Amino acid sequence: MSTYIHPIADLHTHTVFSPHAYSTITENATAAARAGLCLMACTDHGEKTPDTGHHWHFTNMKILPPYIEGVRVLHGIEANVLDHSGALDLTPSLREQLDWVIASMHGGTMPKGSVEEISAAWVTVAKNPDVDMIGHCGTPQFAFDYEAVIPLFGQYGKVVEINEGSFRVRRDSYENCKRIALLCKQHGVRIAVNSDAHFHTHVGQFAESVAMLEDIGFPPELIVNNSKETLQNFLQEKGVCVTW
Repeated sequence: MSTYIHPIADLHTHTVFSPHAYSTITENATAAARAGLCLMACTDHGEKTPDTGHHWHFTNMKILPPYIEGVRVLHGIEANVLDHSGALDLTPSLREQLDWVIASMHGGTMPKGSVEEISAAWVTVAKNPDVDMIGHCGTPQFAFDYEAVIPLFGQYGKVVEINEGSFRVRRDSYENCKRIALLCKQHGVRIAVNSDAHFHTHVGQFAESVAMLEDIGFPPELIVNNSKETLQNFLQEKGVCVTW
């Protein structure tokens, strides 16, 4: 049972707009409220994900109320890293309309590469001011030089995600995720604990991530979504105003 890590927000969730997810934003927000969360980011996959819909999904999020089922909803995207240069499927005009940007590597949109090539892509992403969070970078398919790159994520103000979904569907990521968490602890790099929910019952569920972090004695002050005050201050750094 958790003793000191209690995430109060889920910064990585998907709706039916993502072709392999199965819930609406209202269903996700209802699940977030039931889990006791105060904030949720709606972060469907970027346009290069096969069969993802039109960019109007993202540009029209402005019609949503700021709170759904009492939960503050951020308008976000999980952008795809597309190549070894670190390019993203995110245009400047779209970024202007979003609160929250995750950058992730996925099979099908990111080519395989050497440790050096994947590291170079992540270094470019680290320096990209449009990116807020690094998504599930423990995937073995895209192994990189963790010791060199993780400190750069912190240097350039990126949050590194500990992704509960990795423990559900990418079980071979566990050791890499633990290694990444230990490096974040060592270098003072901030993290976020998220569900990567593709179905509403997973929103706000972080048990395995929390257990791993507590097992290594991860500092709670480095977890941006572990308290309302910490999250509010972090989002203010990113130019996003939230009130509780």
